Amino acid sequence: MSTPAKPVPYPDELSDAWYEATAAGRLLIQRCGACERRQFYPRARCVHCHADALEWIEASGRGRLHSFSTVHYTPNAEFSDDVPYVFALVDLDEGVRVSTRIAGATEEELACDMPVRVVFEAQGELTLPLFEPEDR
Repeated sequence: MSTPAKPVPYPDELSDAWYEATAAGRLLIQRCGACERRQFYPRARCVHCHADALEWIEASGRGRLHSFSTVHYTPNAEFSDDVPYVFALVDLDEGVRVSTRIAGATEEELACDMPVRVVFEAQGELTLPLFEPEDR
């Protein structure tokens, strides 16, 4: 029995630029032109001041591991070939937190607050950012 195809996100007018950047190996976040604060994931309005003056800026791709857990089981058959994997929250140097997967490391090799950096992985037609320990 074959594994069903994974569901994929559908880029839209809010996320098109972000997906184009990841395909080129660049990580973007939004910055508000009114209050100068940054945010991630793509939204139409600033989560801090509610202005619609958002622009894309390139993030350094570096940050610190905030939290992580190994996923050993998924109820979704589409992802059964991926387990186990490490799911994580990463605090980017730019001040936003992103949810992601950790590439190339096991839970035993990780520690909260360790430096990490972005890597990009093709997932079908899309490229997604993952993170790995910076010392790799």
